[in-house]
Amino acid sequence: MTSEVNEWYRGRKILVTGSSGLMGKVLIEKLLYSVPDIGCIFALVRPKRGKSPESRIEDMWKLPLFSRIREEKPHAMKKLIPVTGDLLNDNLGIDNERLQQIYDEVSIVFHFAATLRLEAPLKEGLEMNTRGTQRVLDVAKKIKNLVSFVHLSTAFCYPDYERMAERVHDPPADPHAVLQAASWLTDDQLNLLAPSLMQKHPNSYTYSKRLAEALVRESYPDLPAVVVRPSIVTPSHQEPVPGWVDNLNGPIGLMIGAGKGVIRSMHCYGHYHAEVIPVDIAINALVVIPYYLNTKVERSEEIPVFNLTSGDDRNDTWKEVLDVGKATVRRYPFEGPLWYPNGNIRHNKYVHELCVLFYHILPAYLIDFLMLLFGQKRFMVRIQNRISVGLEVLQYFTTREWWFDTNNFKELPKKLNSIDLNTFPMDLTIIKIEPYIESCMIGGKLFCLREKLENLPKARLQNNILFVLDLIVSAFFYLLILYWLVLLFEPLRVLLSYGGPFVKYLPLVGKAVFGQQ
Repeated sequence: MTSEVNEWYRGRKILVTGSSGLMGKVLIEKLLYSVPDIGCIFALVRPKRGKSPESRIEDMWKLPLFSRIREEKPHAMKKLIPVTGDLLNDNLGIDNERLQQIYDEVSIVFHFAATLRLEAPLKEGLEMNTRGTQRVLDVAKKIKNLVSFVHLSTAFCYPDYERMAERVHDPPADPHAVLQAASWLTDDQLNLLAPSLMQKHPNSYTYSKRLAEALVRESYPDLPAVVVRPSIVTPSHQEPVPGWVDNLNGPIGLMIGAGKGVIRSMHCYGHYHAEVIPVDIAINALVVIPYYLNTKVERSEEIPVFNLTSGDDRNDTWKEVLDVGKATVRRYPFEGPLWYPNGNIRHNKYVHELCVLFYHILPAYLIDFLMLLFGQKRFMVRIQNRISVGLEVLQYFTTREWWFDTNNFKELPKKLNSIDLNTFPMDLTIIKIEPYIESCMIGGKLFCLREKLENLPKARLQNNILFVLDLIVSAFFYLLILYWLVLLFEPLRVLLSYGGPFVKYLPLVGKAVFGQQ
């Protein structure tokens, strides 16, 4: 038996946008390793920070992500061809010769490029996610032998629906009209209009991605397009290495922020289910989807949509994730934490805001004041402001329950033979929360923070010292609160006076209770 997926991809040439992002890199690695007979991959890369696309690809090869290709299939690296381009330019900024080659030779397009900044101004989201998608569609329409256009969307672009079906719904506004308005409105003018334009959308990301879906739907069936919606993408489960991640977007950023003692409170309904998908599971589905759709006898009347989510099969809640994460970070603490990692989630928003004041804002100003006294550069207030903005946006997704239809997603494994089932696993129910979160935490240490596991004894010592310090400071804080209450409320002073010697020797409180008799 051979891989039918590999046979279908044999000789095909692929264009990938967003190839330098997390999902783009994992897609490239998976195609080169598990689909060895592909023709080549054209990776759209823009110059960045003075580096050419070629040098960025060279840097990418050095990542641990590509270690198994470097060791087992180094020849596969020749199949990755960097293409200089940018979604913000017409024809994607690709030179005419390369563009003609793409028109003539490419048969599959994976459109992954997007701005993931949830807090981005509306104009930025529209230019990158919506108009950028239109530009990719314009290029794809000129490809002579296109068999599949895979548009990567998000599972959270329909906040006005209680349950997300696997279909594209009408957008809240005509995407062409919105783009036309955005082209002549200033940033400030567009931001003023944003609430009325976005309606129930909490941020520019979900709104711009929803408009992009509408553009992709318009191109169907003339264009063999498909919309794929992953939920919150998390570090890899198994491939190419457990826990692979290279950015601080989403839950891994929260884990590291909490593990460093910087994030100590988050507004979240702990009993709600955690809707996440490991990046390698999502990529397995994305690779299989073009094969699956092109082996069907008839093309569907409506554009195919796949919700890559756990759907009704999920069991793990946000509280369970937090509890396992806290236990894991104590076994594998991060180096140089700001404070002992003992944050929590709060159901009540006002309690959360109070905790943010005492645990985030006031300590940030205290640290910056000390830095000022010692003539050092202040940074903590700026960091906390960024964290506050990020939390405010993320908390929209953790304070409501999300439900998804996943029938199309569940159909994918049924069409695979045993070889492909083993090569492209997509079963989310086999993931065990404890070992998976442990691999995420270790992945964050190794790949994001570049910390070494041999430094764990030192990190654990720092953690233990901060644990004792946290107890002392917490005790002093509550004693200070009690001291103020005793001074303000006479009945409380009388009540505590019955505590005898125990209350008498409490710092601050003893003097407040018995010193007035």
